[in-house]
Amino acid sequence: MTQSNEADSADIVLVGAGIMSTTLAVFLKELQPHLRIEMIERLPGEAQESSGPWNNAGTGHAANCELNYTPMRPDGTVDIAKALEVNVEFDMSRQFWSYLIRKGAIASPDSFIHPVPHMSFVIGEDRAAFLKKRHAAMSAHHCYHGMEFSQDHKQIAEWAPLIMEGRDPGQVVAATRIVSGADVNYGALTTNLMNYLKTQDRFSVHFQHEVTDLQRRPTGDGWWLDVRDEKTGETRRIGARYVFLGAGGAAITLLQKSGIPEAKGFAGFPVSGIWLRCGKPEIADRHDAKVYGMAAAGSPPMSVPHLDTRIIDGKRWLLFGPYAGFSTKFLKHGSLFDLALSIRPDNILPLLAVGRDNFALEEYLVGQVFQTKEDRYKALREFYPHLQESDWELDVAGQRVQIIKHSKLKTGTLEFGTEIVHSADSSLVALLGASPGASTAVWIMVHMLENCFHEQLVGHWVPKIKEMIPSYGGDLKTDAALVERVRKDTAEVLGLHTS
Repeated sequence: MTQSNEADSADIVLVGAGIMSTTLAVFLKELQPHLRIEMIERLPGEAQESSGPWNNAGTGHAANCELNYTPMRPDGTVDIAKALEVNVEFDMSRQFWSYLIRKGAIASPDSFIHPVPHMSFVIGEDRAAFLKKRHAAMSAHHCYHGMEFSQDHKQIAEWAPLIMEGRDPGQVVAATRIVSGADVNYGALTTNLMNYLKTQDRFSVHFQHEVTDLQRRPTGDGWWLDVRDEKTGETRRIGARYVFLGAGGAAITLLQKSGIPEAKGFAGFPVSGIWLRCGKPEIADRHDAKVYGMAAAGSPPMSVPHLDTRIIDGKRWLLFGPYAGFSTKFLKHGSLFDLALSIRPDNILPLLAVGRDNFALEEYLVGQVFQTKEDRYKALREFYPHLQESDWELDVAGQRVQIIKHSKLKTGTLEFGTEIVHSADSSLVALLGASPGASTAVWIMVHMLENCFHEQLVGHWVPKIKEMIPSYGGDLKTDAALVERVRKDTAEVLGLHTS
């Protein structure tokens, strides 16, 4: 192993070359250009795990159509608080991307984002009644201005003809639609960000390198990282003042290796995704929407079915799913031993508690694993009655690792969001979890900067952050004029529609 020297030291090491790490690296370079940043990626290129376009479902989450973000309260009203949070977080992403396009850091919005309406679609009297209540609550808020509701078969057929053709005219259905939605290719966006970073001084990325261990430096002012070159087998040691673990499912393994007290009690539960996809132009060109349904009673949030328009490498596709699978890998290109090797004395009880308290999830996953081809097409046929099975193919998506964390009340809880875990001195930060993930990457990074680099933020960074994100410091949830101004501006730059 080489000994540390000036060539083997950095201000910040970012582990992983997906949307999270590249977003953070661009932020840091904009805020403090002289920082020396090294990025370590195990695979041959960026965005080859969860950020890849075929590996993620996070293609423009703005909480317009995802029904699991708007639960029914016990009193029968609809709670839109979570949806509002995600909605305005996506606005921050839109502003940051617009800043980079104006600056010339990203050449064209067409390379990664396209306008696609967002719809919710339900079948049955009870669900239609829920959707109507949901629409009333959301459309009354300025963040959802322009959201439409209909139970008319003809109207819904104009919005999304494939989901209505061949449907029983007497079937009770309902839909909402908002035209300001988007489809985002986070793989292409990651490549755009990486290409910009490669033009920056004091930035380097090392592909086909893996962090095998990390430990605090004896002086306490940062970390040593042992990094293996996958091509040569050689290992070198890098010193860093700060470390960011944005390596998808592998982040939890590295977090455990760090030995920080804040990592205790965390575990991961891997879930793989499976899609049906169709690239036939005569079909894909007739569906211009992301249409989200409602999960079956007792099913977890990850099971929400949707029929999505996707634009990947300049071609329109339809994706339907997700169907869940199970693998003990924490990454699509990971090891079957990932889950077993992540078990520690401090997370055994949380793991057992989650197993005890989440029977519905376990039952759902078992059912999904044993689904037949006919079962999968039956689920799609509820959305698209006239489908021809020969037009569709099966595709395996990336791995998602749901977080299990220690809970004093329940011993352990299963989390479905994104979690930032950092050491007491903020010298090491790990990003864990999944959805809405990529769509809120900008908010996540700003939130992390606020929590982990507070002194720098207060002292120097606020004006620059406001240049990148004009709404920073304001409250989009309460300021209707600010929302209108920001969305009009970003829609013009990104080529999106306004409601």
